[in-house]
Amino acid sequence: MQDPAVASVSPAPRPPPTRLVHVVWEYTLRCDLACQHCGSRAGRSRASELTTDEALDVVRQVAEMGASEVSLIGGEAYLREDWDVVARAVTEAGMTCTMVTAGRGMTPERAARAAAAGIRSVSVSLDGVGSTHDAQRGVAGAFASGLAAARNLRAAGVEISVNTQINRLTFPELDELFEILATGGFHSWQLQLTVPMGRAADHATWLLSPDDLLDVIPKAAELAERGLARGVRLWPGNNLGYFGPHEDMLRGRLVAGSYFSGCTGGRYTLGLEADGTVKGCSALPTASYAGGNVRARPIREIWEQAPELRLARDEAVELWGYCAGCYYADVCRAGCIFTAHTFFARPGNDPYCHHRALEHDRQGLREELTLAEAPAGVPFDHGRFEIALLPARSPAERARVRDEARARVLAGLAGPAPSPLPR
Repeated sequence: MQDPAVASVSPAPRPPPTRLVHVVWEYTLRCDLACQHCGSRAGRSRASELTTDEALDVVRQVAEMGASEVSLIGGEAYLREDWDVVARAVTEAGMTCTMVTAGRGMTPERAARAAAAGIRSVSVSLDGVGSTHDAQRGVAGAFASGLAAARNLRAAGVEISVNTQINRLTFPELDELFEILATGGFHSWQLQLTVPMGRAADHATWLLSPDDLLDVIPKAAELAERGLARGVRLWPGNNLGYFGPHEDMLRGRLVAGSYFSGCTGGRYTLGLEADGTVKGCSALPTASYAGGNVRARPIREIWEQAPELRLARDEAVELWGYCAGCYYADVCRAGCIFTAHTFFARPGNDPYCHHRALEHDRQGLREELTLAEAPAGVPFDHGRFEIALLPARSPAERARVRDEARARVLAGLAGPAPSPLPR
């Protein structure tokens, strides 16, 4: 029997299983902040990052494969002097070039270079408001810098959007942040759940519990609806959802009748690390999902042949735990591979699922995650969590636990901030 929560959604045909659409490119691992939730533990450049000529050849290859968009991320992409050379090559090859930045060094001069290179839109990372953002970013004044970056980009004629991590620190400030975006000229807002990768794995107390989604997803849907009236499109990240009563507002309004149809890594997206390592998604743990290197093999060959990139495409993920018996298993394929792997050191069982939380709550239950193995301390690492079923909590109890945890975390982050690398 179909879940009544999505009974009104007519399944759309699934797209072709192999069609490169979006390349997310960590252009350098160098960063001028010290973000305490950074999955790649960015800071210093990788040893042997691609040269300018090698990067331009990457642009040629992905253009020939039919990619329509290339997003430059980091670290901070602008800390490589040739960032706009590559951005210009992307646009001249007929692809859309976008960029993600925390904005500390996005000066008017750099913003003008972005515009001259043809960068269409830049997403500024804003995680909470004021001191909450600063605490996560590890540098006082980071929130003000992000807003200044947005102003500089808008003045240069570059469209601006925002991306936000949702965790115990940021969730209470989503309404306030929405008002800033709605009045600041931002066209879109992507929301993503913080998961335990990299430095975020060092801060397990920041993470939401699975039953917190009973509060988070309705709030995201409310913000999406408010955004329709205020000119801010809310884009759910691939780990935000799935299949509950708000899926139509989160995804169906973007593409009529759409719903979550499984991880896009290696199906429509490709991730590149600064040293040429190729993955199906830029967020995936390198040790388990690197399919090859552009210095050794053509990107098309890696895309077509590497099993690490074909995992979602071939529906080869072995489902286990709750996801193995879920009504939506054949479509969802256990949600976001990145999320599941960072919690359990294997894919196939995604604890951050709204449908799952709703089903447990109907049974008077909830899931709780506990860190069992700590991360190693290298880029894109993760620990391992154990999951247990416990009695359900009331909305008031969930809120109380989140608020108390948030207060403790922010108090602990109030000391001297780490020193970022120079801009």
